[in-house]
Amino acid sequence: MKLSRKVAVIGGGVAGSTVSLFLAQQGIDVTLIEKGDSLVNGPPFCHLHAGGNLYREISLDQCESLLKQSIEFVKFYPYVVNARPTVIAVPVSDNGDPAALERRLTHLAAFYQNLVDDDPSNAVLGKPVHYFKSYSKDDLRRLSKLSQPCDLTDLEHWLIPFSQQVDLERLKYPVYAVQEFGLSLFRVAASIQLRSAALPNLDVKLNSEIKELHPNRNGWDVQLGDNASEFYDFVINACGFETGIIDDMLDCKEERLVEFKAAYVTQWSEKNGKWPEVIFHGERGTPNGMAQLTPYADGMFQLHGMTKEITLFRDGLAATKNGSAQPQLPNYLINKINHGWQATIIEERGRKAIEHVAQFLPNFKTATVAGKPLFGAQQIPGRNATLRSADVSFGHANYARVEIVKASSSLEAAKKIYHKWFTTQRINLPGDSDKRKPIRKTDIESRARSIAKQRQYPESLAKAY
Repeated sequence: MKLSRKVAVIGGGVAGSTVSLFLAQQGIDVTLIEKGDSLVNGPPFCHLHAGGNLYREISLDQCESLLKQSIEFVKFYPYVVNARPTVIAVPVSDNGDPAALERRLTHLAAFYQNLVDDDPSNAVLGKPVHYFKSYSKDDLRRLSKLSQPCDLTDLEHWLIPFSQQVDLERLKYPVYAVQEFGLSLFRVAASIQLRSAALPNLDVKLNSEIKELHPNRNGWDVQLGDNASEFYDFVINACGFETGIIDDMLDCKEERLVEFKAAYVTQWSEKNGKWPEVIFHGERGTPNGMAQLTPYADGMFQLHGMTKEITLFRDGLAATKNGSAQPQLPNYLINKINHGWQATIIEERGRKAIEHVAQFLPNFKTATVAGKPLFGAQQIPGRNATLRSADVSFGHANYARVEIVKASSSLEAAKKIYHKWFTTQRINLPGDSDKRKPIRKTDIESRARSIAKQRQYPESLAKAY
């Protein structure tokens, strides 16, 4: 049995796909409309953000939201995380204070403990008492003399290769190891594809683009290309950085930002052990912007450098203006989205990313650029460029826009939509207690590797780490 209402979700990124999957699992008829040839092919994500510790500038409320949303995301999508800690360090050249990080981490550990006390299944990041641990310079010197064991049973085991490679004189102390896991874009995409295919009430329309959208009685007439329009009771706008295009069709004067960013795929044969993720804090947009080293299988590392020469771009942050809800990025960035990158630019910016990390890990200068960047543009609702926790807003009747900044917020958006539109109309569904048919971890990784290969990325980025 299914709900009689029909929902059109526009946009098949992680937000639109997650909302579609969740609603379909509740028995609702959903049509997912994606203009590209595959799902979850938007801006890159590589980090769960369970606590928002990469961002010193955001509020504790945002940190708590990201922690809670990340836990729910992992429970909804098993097998998509790379379960290794993140090392967070403050360079000597930075104005930050490690003590401020510890105060926030202590607060988040207590918040995590409360979530686990309420529901033991929330302990997806390990025991709350082990959420983070601090390390002094002497601790790192001691660890640098050890060999990393094959069985990594303690946080400090992960810090052994870091302690052996980092320039200890360039850091303030203590540094912190936090249970902030990695997130595999390709395994998320694989999970969505496999689970969507098993739902007969979820219709995925690829290579389809909205031509017209008009209110009709208590719903919407939606036209795709030259096809006749079809009626839907609800429309969900999950168009990512093009969310404003649909808003303009409906004359919704929403304010938002759009930001273009890129991360660089590198390989480091001298990695000497199994690495954690590593964050060196820095002032965003300056030459000393944050450096981020994200490990994958086979010695692959994804790099962010929050400078305008690496991850950020000239005029890469655009705001709404002139009465339109769609911010306009410069043409040279739109060309990257639509047509890809020149090989010389990939090498040039990739080398700059390597050099940015090598200022703290000198041996990393031997790393090589190993593929095209992961890149894209994302929307940020409102005018606050530091906003990191966002999910859904409701405009016209029976119209919602999903605008997430972090992938883990997408499930929260789905739940809010469901509770606003459907809980009062819901009927009992057979098999309600088991909405998710189990999919094997090996099936997900196999599909993920195929997706990576199709998109011309190293299959190593899809493997469990």
